[in-house]
Amino acid sequence: MTSRPFAQTNAVVTGASSGIGRAIAVALCRSGVSRIVIHYCRNQRGANETADQCRRHGAEPILAACDLADPHSVDRFANQCFSQLADISTWINNAGADVLTTEMAGKSFAEKLALLTSVDLLGTIRLARIAAEQMMANPSDLPPSMCFLGWDQSCGGMEGDAGQMFAPVKAAITAFAKSLAQSCGPRLRVNTIAPGWIRTAWGESADEYWDARAKSQSLMRRWGTPDDVARGVLFATNPHNTFFTGQLVQVNGGWNRRFDVDAPETFGGAPTKHS
Repeated sequence: MTSRPFAQTNAVVTGASSGIGRAIAVALCRSGVSRIVIHYCRNQRGANETADQCRRHGAEPILAACDLADPHSVDRFANQCFSQLADISTWINNAGADVLTTEMAGKSFAEKLALLTSVDLLGTIRLARIAAEQMMANPSDLPPSMCFLGWDQSCGGMEGDAGQMFAPVKAAITAFAKSLAQSCGPRLRVNTIAPGWIRTAWGESADEYWDARAKSQSLMRRWGTPDDVARGVLFATNPHNTFFTGQLVQVNGGWNRRFDVDAPETFGGAPTKHS
């Protein structure tokens, strides 16, 4: 595999205005992507910053807004992507609702779960189905690739509201991705990358307990970074990695089964964690 395996290809990254999405978009451009759609919902300033970083690597960024909770907005976004790029080799479903660090943090459990379901699950599935159909329309020796972002604790579970919100939503999107891979092979490769404790916006403000827990639950004894996740995504979507599909890969520094620190709360009001 070459150092720029994505050379002369086009990509789409949803939720690319900050954090993990930005790291993925920039890494793709560094690896040769020529044109890239940078999706955002409301953070246009952040999307512009991502675009600037992509340009430094010679890529042509295209900014596109979409509210994944709105089916009509999803349809318009999909049409825009394929009208602008036509042939898309890499599609990253990274966008998700932020219910931890925005005004949503003060909302009820039910309100948070409803938003996560509409954005992370229903909106993502609707968009992915449209994109998958279009991506398979142009046969290629190197099949295009789609990647979803899951969560490493979605199947094992985690205590507190976070586990009860994120686990069912991310487990469902992981199951959908595996089913999509079964439906689309060999014309489209579909995989899921499941981050663990990643220091994004929530991690930056985590208190002493959650900082210690994040480090202790990884065999590498540190927080993960958005760049760690991006490297996993690039492996899964590398155009030359043609025998890799239908997989779930955890990017969590190796789960440390020796962690035994008691959580401050086990059901309702505990501080929450998500990548």
